Amino acid sequence: MGTFLLKRFGVMLLTALCLTLIVFYLTNLDPNLEKLVKSQLDMRTSDAQVEAFLERNGYRQNIFKRYGEWLGVAPGWTHTTETGEITGRCIPAGSDPADAPTFCGILQGDWGFSTVFKESIGGLILDKLSLTGVLMFWVMITMVPAALIIGVLAGMREGSKTDRTLSTFSIITTSTPEYVSGVVFIVVFASSVTGLRWFKGTAASAMDGANWENFTLPVLALALYGVGYIARMTRASMAEVMTEQYIRTARLKGVSFWGVVLKHALRNALIAPFTVIMLQIPWLLTGVVIIETLFNYKGFGWTLVQAVGNNDIELMMAVSVVAVFVVLFTQLISDIGYAFLNPRIRVS
Repeated sequence: MGTFLLKRFGVMLLTALCLTLIVFYLTNLDPNLEKLVKSQLDMRTSDAQVEAFLERNGYRQNIFKRYGEWLGVAPGWTHTTETGEITGRCIPAGSDPADAPTFCGILQGDWGFSTVFKESIGGLILDKLSLTGVLMFWVMITMVPAALIIGVLAGMREGSKTDRTLSTFSIITTSTPEYVSGVVFIVVFASSVTGLRWFKGTAASAMDGANWENFTLPVLALALYGVGYIARMTRASMAEVMTEQYIRTARLKGVSFWGVVLKHALRNALIAPFTVIMLQIPWLLTGVVIIETLFNYKGFGWTLVQAVGNNDIELMMAVSVVAVFVVLFTQLISDIGYAFLNPRIRVS
């Protein structure tokens, strides 16, 4: 297991470097840099002024050197003005260049400065992640048990009326995008159209304190989409396990139907859905973009929209790094859990 983990961490590191380099290159294309400069100065800034700004702030260096600076493995750029003042990536405004560190990138904990929110990105990301983490927690608490129950009940007796009913429900929920169900929930349960104003149509107040009234609709809108997908996978796995020879043997020995389901079938049936459930975590992290925007919940997804919409390059990179590592670590946990659930799998 130790060798397996070391290899996986090596692959994860290499994958993360490749993906972040691609994102870094795409976000630092000339059109994006020009938009960044004009948003910082003036939309009527001339091409010569734009070029001077980019040169003065280190944007015209080699892309690999700039990527190294952003990572924190290459010394930060410096620039000497006409008055003799030294500025640079690692030199805060008004500070003494002699006291500035040589390296100031992600590895040193310096995530940069957001041009949209006008604050340090490190603290901003932690704050937004915590808000989305709360939303993801309640979605998983709602989605996973409901999906497993539906999938197991449908798969126990394949082809029965219960199976057909629950399978139809799963297909409907999976084929309904979360933004559609979110709008429907707002119209039905949070507007004057139906008169059923049981919940709030916005989750803005949930950032200060989530409760039944302001958090139910966004949680249900996200959970409903995932329920159908996990339930269908669970149903297929359960139906396959129920036809295995050892299930027939247990029944012939006189074990009750529910005893067979709970003691023999359930654990083996949950191996495939476990992987699917783990994959819902990165989906939720990036899939909340629409729901958080729709319900005005200013979490990680909402921040991503603001960063892209306002061409906040440093913030876009930080969001990308977090998303990449969440996906990679989720897949690692999924592989380890898969090995524990299935005794036939041995990691050498």
